[in-house]
Amino acid sequence: MRLIFQFILFIFCNTSYAQTSTVDTIEVYSKAMNKKIKTVVIIPSSDKNKNYPVVYLLHGYSGRYDNWISKMPTLKELSQSFQTIIVCPDGANSWYIDNPVDSNIRYENFITKDLLPQIDQNYPTIANKEKRAITGLSMGGHGALILAIRNNQLFGAASSMSGAVDLLPLLNRYELNKTIGDTITYKNEWKKYSVMQMTDSIANNQIRMMIDCGINDIFIGSNRALHEKLINRKINHDYIERNGEHNWSYWTNALPYHLLFFKKYFDEGKKL
Repeated sequence: MRLIFQFILFIFCNTSYAQTSTVDTIEVYSKAMNKKIKTVVIIPSSDKNKNYPVVYLLHGYSGRYDNWISKMPTLKELSQSFQTIIVCPDGANSWYIDNPVDSNIRYENFITKDLLPQIDQNYPTIANKEKRAITGLSMGGHGALILAIRNNQLFGAASSMSGAVDLLPLLNRYELNKTIGDTITYKNEWKKYSVMQMTDSIANNQIRMMIDCGINDIFIGSNRALHEKLINRKINHDYIERNGEHNWSYWTNALPYHLLFFKKYFDEGKKL
């Protein structure tokens, strides 16, 4: 309830922004995959001398780079209100990892080695982890948490909307057997690339984290289990359950609260 009140107050206090954000669709070259990958970048319109924090926003399985801006046109207003650059890369059905089965699929490498430097070089960002966050829905929720955990020198905060946070029960679904391989030959990779298992490696306050899932979502069980595991390990995090299912109605409603969560982190102005 407190987060909802803070969000309403924030929007009320920022209705004076008359300008609107700019939306770019760019192609970023992946050295590891030898191809260009489309990405949407939303930039607030404000003081030309101002630099902004950045939120990387990931799509789900079977999605693409323009899902968020197509499904949620108000993303431009949110970027403006929160004074935050929003970046939506294409992740194909990669689960945002470097595929151990197929060496030609390297999406963790793309995001961390190619995309982040390109965004920082070509847009007015504040290029440090204390002003950089990542979130996403479903596969993208998994991707956001796993990328932040594995690259905590790059991301200071991460959140998940309806995230597939435990991959082992999904072995024969969503092309995961092609993406990570079988659980015998690639046993270590399944531990490296599933949020539920990777949380064993993080320390308290290493990243600022929020987990959000609808009570009728297909992944509510694994999200609750992750929440309990983090509690048992004494890892600070925010956890949200609300009415809702695994659909765009839930995600478009959830995103403003995730952006508020990140804004509070950005505004602290200090390292974790």
